[in-house]
Amino acid sequence: MQSKVLPLEEGKDPGPLNRTNQARPLPFRLLQLFVLFLVLCFVFSVVSLYTIRRFGIDSAVMTFKSNFLPCLEEYNFSLGQWIKAPVDLMHSMTDEELFWRASFSPHIKNYPFERVPKIAFMFLTKGPLPLSPLWERFLNGHQTLFSIYIHSLPSFKPNFSPASVFHGRQIPSQIAEWGRMSICDAEKRLLANALLDINNEWFILLSESCIPLYNFSVIYNYLKKSKYSFMGSFDDLGPYGRGRYKDAMAPEVNITEWRKGSQWFEVNRKLAINIVQDTKFYKKFKQFCRPPCYVDEHYFPTMLTIEAGNVIANRSLTWVDWSRGGPHPATFGGRDITEELLTRIVNGQNCSYNDGTSSICSLFARKFAPSTLQPLLRLALDMFGY
Repeated sequence: MQSKVLPLEEGKDPGPLNRTNQARPLPFRLLQLFVLFLVLCFVFSVVSLYTIRRFGIDSAVMTFKSNFLPCLEEYNFSLGQWIKAPVDLMHSMTDEELFWRASFSPHIKNYPFERVPKIAFMFLTKGPLPLSPLWERFLNGHQTLFSIYIHSLPSFKPNFSPASVFHGRQIPSQIAEWGRMSICDAEKRLLANALLDINNEWFILLSESCIPLYNFSVIYNYLKKSKYSFMGSFDDLGPYGRGRYKDAMAPEVNITEWRKGSQWFEVNRKLAINIVQDTKFYKKFKQFCRPPCYVDEHYFPTMLTIEAGNVIANRSLTWVDWSRGGPHPATFGGRDITEELLTRIVNGQNCSYNDGTSSICSLFARKFAPSTLQPLLRLALDMFGY
């Protein structure tokens, strides 16, 4: 009988089928794997001993743990961490970083949590707030409905008591010069820091010489019910309006779009984001609006007229007295504070409100010197309701 022969395969010699020889290489391969395993264990042990001796056991353990901490933190991240307002207003962000962070805005209108809209009172000042006791009285009892932000000279060290609503409300600041772009930078800085609290809905720019003319409830409801934000914006055809325009502002700003208005404004959250995220108009105003073009009188009014002219009321909420003439409004001293003056400020106006007419036009007034504090405290309850 002939032995059975396998077919020829490329690279292999023909020969008889021999099943008994196939199992012989197996023990040798197992031995190879076992030796390789021992070598790896030895190498791992040597490396581990060196690491422990060189860095210590705790360092080795911490290194191991640190590889997993980001995963744990990401897993535990909650909505509450995202919407929580900063407790400490001081931070190390640059303006560029701050404005970028503050420009975040949800595209879904309805909030997936209970949101109580707040007023952000933003004080632009060189240093102290001499009228703060009056503001303390005005704000008392409404802590959940407002936030405070103070931009002062970087060198100023406030001394508010821990019980004060102004305690710890300083933001990182820089020197701001009147009439220069740095003053608008300071205002944008206030807006950006206030935007970090997602509950802030209305943003009011104030000075240390401002006072509230009504009690908190009246002012809160006035802003809440308003269809418009309050930014003074008008077309001044004279030398102090269009006369300050430069042809180089085009095409971003044409002369027919050039506006003038009060520095003191109130805007809602959407417009605050518009201001903070702007770079297109900012570059033009910084380069071409310099004294005698005063950028704080033109930048925001012009930009918002172009970008959102249909939602601003074209007037300020802050009353001032220009009757004495000069480049600045009148400053009132202690002897000026009488019932007659305050009645004239509060009741002597009529204006447009939500496309109708209202006798409540200005919610704040300036400029009041430190000497006015005591007479104002004495008359505030009868005249202002707080």
